[in-house]
Formats: sequence, C-alpha cells, structure tokens
Amino acid sequence: MAVQGEIVDKAAAMVAGPIASVEWLVIAPVVLPIIAGAVLLLIRHSIRWHAVLALVVLVVMVGANGLLLQRVLATGPVSMTMGSWLPPFGISFTADVLGAAFSLTASLVAFVCCAYSLRDIDATGRRYGFYPFLMLMMAGVSGAFLTGDMFNLYVWFEVFLISSFGLLILGSDKAQIDGATKYAILNLVGTTLFLIATGYLYGTFGTLNMADLATRAGQIGTAAPLMTLATLYLLAFGMKAAAFPLNFWLPASYHTPPVITGALFGGLLTKVGIYALLRTLVMIFAAERLVLAGLIGWVAVATMLIGALGALAQSDIRRIAGFLVISGVGIMLAGIALGSNGGLSGAIFYALHSMLALSALYLLGGLMRQRGGSFSLHSLSGLYGASPFLAALAFIISLAVAGLPPGSGLWPKVMLVRASLDSGAWQIAAAILVSGFLATVALGRVFILAFWREAPGDKASSDKTAAAGPMSAPGCSALVVLVAAMLAMGVLPEPFIRLSTAAASGLLDASAYIQAVFPAGSGS
Repeated sequence: MAVQGEIVDKAAAMVAGPIASVEWLVIAPVVLPIIAGAVLLLIRHSIRWHAVLALVVLVVMVGANGLLLQRVLATGPVSMTMGSWLPPFGISFTADVLGAAFSLTASLVAFVCCAYSLRDIDATGRRYGFYPFLMLMMAGVSGAFLTGDMFNLYVWFEVFLISSFGLLILGSDKAQIDGATKYAILNLVGTTLFLIATGYLYGTFGTLNMADLATRAGQIGTAAPLMTLATLYLLAFGMKAAAFPLNFWLPASYHTPPVITGALFGGLLTKVGIYALLRTLVMIFAAERLVLAGLIGWVAVATMLIGALGALAQSDIRRIAGFLVISGVGIMLAGIALGSNGGLSGAIFYALHSMLALSALYLLGGLMRQRGGSFSLHSLSGLYGASPFLAALAFIISLAVAGLPPGSGLWPKVMLVRASLDSGAWQIAAAILVSGFLATVALGRVFILAFWREAPGDKASSDKTAAAGPMSAPGCSALVVLVAAMLAMGVLPEPFIRLSTAAASGLLDASAYIQAVFPAGSGS
C-alpha cells in the first residue's frame, strides 16, 4: 500500500479512457437485475409484462455469466474498481473461477424457476411484486459471488435478505408469516454477527479488500486476533448456511411460501453462506481454518446426519426437501474442514450440483401437487400411472440428490470420501456415506408412496384421485432443463471436476486473484 505523501503511478491500476464492452462482464450480472427490477416497478400496473421481462433479463444474465466464466478460465481472475479510488480503498468487483461458476449456476437456476413461475405465480402475486423481488434477490446473490470487498459482501447479503423477506410473505398466509418471522429473526442475528466481525476486521487491518486481506493475514501473525475473527465469520456464515446447531430456522420456513420461492431459497441462499465460508476461511484465514478444522468437521458430520434423519421423519415433500438442503450443507462443510485441494474441489462441485438438484426437488414437489392435489405423502398415490413422465423425472432427481449414478451428486461425494480417507478423517467419510444412504431411503419412501402405491378405492376413483389436475407445461419444461443439466454433470463429470479443481486451486493459491486487483506496479 502506498504511504502518505508518496506519488503513486496509477497507470497500471486505472483505466481512464473507454474500455471494451467485455470488461463490463464482471458487473453485468449485478447491474442487469437491478435495472430490470427498477423497470418492473415503473411498469407495476402492466403486470402481464413482468414475467416476460424477467425471463429475458435472466437469459441475458446466463449469457453474461457464461462469457465471464469463459474469460476467467482463459485469462485468470478479472477485477474492476469503481471511481477514482485505487484498491484497496475503491470498491472492487473481482471474479475468479469460484465466483463466476457460482454466479452462472445461480442465474441458470433463477431462469428455470422464473419459467416455472409462469403458471405458479398468479395475478395477485405479480401485483404484490414477485418479479421485482426476484430481480433484487438475484442482484444480491450475484453481487455476493462477485464482490471483492468484505463490507460489500455484507451489503449484498442485506440486498438478497430484504428481497427474500418479501418473497417469503408473498400471499400473507398465516403459515407464511410464521415461517418468515423465524427466518427473519435468525438471519438478522447472523447478519448482526457478520457486521460485528466486519467492523472488527476493519479495525484490525484498516482495509476490507479481500485481495489485500489475503496478503496481510499471512503477514500479521499473532499481532492480531485472527482466530476471533475467523470464529465470528464461521458462526455468522454457518448460521446463514443453516449448519448445525443453527439450522432449525430453515425447515421451519422454507416449506411455507409458494414452491417456486422454496426452490429459489433451497437452491441458492444457503450456497451464498457456503461461498462466504470458502472465501474467508480458505483464502483469507487459512491458518485459522486449519486450527478450526476439527470443529468444522464435527459440525459437518452433525449437519449431514441431522438433515438426513429429519428428511426421514417428514411426510410433506417440501419439508423433506428442506432437511435435505441441510444435509447437503454438511457435505459442503466437510470439504471446508478437510481444506485439501481434493476436499475443496469436492465441496465446490457438490455446491454446483446442489443448486440444481435441490431446486429441482422443490419444483418436483410442485408438479406432484399439481398432479396429485397435495404435498403430503399421506394423500399422494398413483402418480406413476397418472404420469410416467413425472415418475421418470422424479426417479432421476432422487438419484441425483441421493448421490447415486447417473445423477450429478455421485462424483462430488466420491471426491469428498476419497479426500477424507486420504486425510484420515474417517468420521467424515462415514457420515457422507451414511447420510447418502438415509437420503436414499427418504427419497425412496417418497417414490414408493407417491408413485407406486395405488390410489385407494376402485379403479375409477383411483384415476380421479391421481388426475387431481394437469401439470403446467412451463413447469415440466423447467424441470427437464434442470434434469438435463444434472445428467450432464453425472454422465460427463470431467469438465466439472476440472472446473471445481481450478476453483479450489484459486482459493488455496490466491496470487492470481491478488494480481488481478493489484497489478504489478500499481503500488499496492
């Protein structure tokens, strides 16, 4: 960092003239939904255009994120610092393989969910702002994945939390208000811890730029309370990710809103907490993560098993999905506990898979309700005869979530089990296998009761029960897209393994990330 009075050459760090349009890719996934949300508010009386505009913007976001990931893979991390302030004082957006991959997957899930919502969200939901809230949430999620500053990570957390509150209470049912209250209280506690830790971090380092922190944290040694900071962030982000023992808010709230909202939350929001843990504990507080590895490992084991056991005890499809979200969080935490390239690669691969698979599981529940008239396994039956197509989708999704071939969940679990055994962490390997078995039983129970079990009564009444209603064409198409992506990850895992390995390497060796923010000669 330049000292006071020193003349700094800004030429290497600043671009004063016009820049190529490709350089804006790093902020496009954030700017696009913000502009779209503002436009949706301006045309709030023309609700028939809301879904169309949201779909168009999300398609463009997927394209922008795809181009950003392609560029990062080809040339390394890219960074843009706003205004005339040099980093670490200016606000930086920095994309590496990890952030770009997460942002791309999140935008794909949001697009699919938006397509599903064409029938699921009625005129009342559109009038009350479903699509502006969706745009605001995606701005917050994308901003969290692409920001290069800890305080702005907090800001983007607040953005998607505010929008998620709106989505959660949309409809104003009693159950929704109850679930939103629990969700809000626990997340506000987590946000407060996050803000306290960030203030403490700034007081310690005098900077909140992630690249600068990654450089200084390894140099400051025992002169600063780094273990306290790492523990605070572990607690705050663990609460956001729904890790044990602070996970009870998730199954109490995610089943209450419309299924499309549950799919967005289950697929995306807990992954932001996992991403933040990867960024802070692995890239910035690497030495402190090593000390906390044992604790994180046992938290991961407890989270996996409690989530899987909770899924076994439920009869509502949405509650089953909520507990499987928790179990998946434990699997990702296992990779952070291991801290090796293999463990982190497995955790990153699993996070990408989980965004797709858990969103698909919620959407599957919505289609099952459309076809069978209920979310409850006590009421659902005969769906295989009513819709073999839906049964096939359910079977593939169940395999993927349980980690069985040819689903997308198999390979990251293999990577994590191998990394656990290589590190001597047998308890983590055992928990991954046991939780996978329990998830298989829970999802097998859903399939047996809802699809294979014959509807009660005679054949005529069975057909009537099974045909409670037609499934929406947009919903089926949306689910097919997710299933196709999961099959691609399961059948052709090599590109995704390479992607996850590159993301993990970028965390363990942050030199390229730091170089993108502080180019040679910029006076960092």
